Amino acid sequence: MRIVYHAASIIDANLVKAALEHAGVRAFVAGEYLTGGIGELPLGGLVNVMVADIDVERAQPIADALDAVFREEPAGDEPLAGPDLAPHSA
Repeated sequence: MRIVYHAASIIDANLVKAALEHAGVRAFVAGEYLTGGIGELPLGGLVNVMVADIDVERAQPIADALDAVFREEPAGDEPLAGPDLAPHSA
């Protein structure tokens, strides 16, 4: 097994895992349960996405592409795309 993604959060790790599995690559989130020890463990590097050695070539570009998306910052005044979260009156 090899690490293809060092996650900033459990959510990011599971999004990468889901994308890899959608592409037919079996993936594993390592360190998912270590985040409960924050304060006693180092802050970063706890959660990683791993794949079998033979799948690294297929998995790495997918993980790298998602990492680039996660690192993008939304433009200043532009609203984020997504559903309307305002309460609806009946």
